[in-house]
Amino acid sequence: MDNNEIIKLLNIDFKGELEATMLYTYNAFVIDDCEISRLTEGIAADEMRHMWWLAELITKRGGRPSMEIGKIEYMEEDVKRALKVQIQKETEGIEEYEKHIRLIDDEEVVGVLKHIIDEEKRHRKEFKEKLEKLG
Repeated sequence: MDNNEIIKLLNIDFKGELEATMLYTYNAFVIDDCEISRLTEGIAADEMRHMWWLAELITKRGGRPSMEIGKIEYMEEDVKRALKVQIQKETEGIEEYEKHIRLIDDEEVVGVLKHIIDEEKRHRKEFKEKLEKLG
């Protein structure tokens, strides 16, 4: 796979991290439950760190990170719904990263993507635990 194809896939991943960062940051602002708000804020910071890693991989290969985003489903009043959306966002990210790992033959990129997957799985688990506590 050539650099341009890798950059395209990494920009898809970057977009997902950008959207997650924006969603989780907003939700952290408006969630009343302090414990869930702080967790969401911390995970937003992790997602931003993932953006940095992806941007580094993209620029190192001659590309530029895309700052385009899709539709973001910001939280309204329902904390349970917000957690479900965040769990779904993590699941979609994990699936996208796994698909890209199967396509990309660059050892450095694959290593970073695998590390991100590990963190996304932890995020998903933490969101699920908070949702279960709410009943």
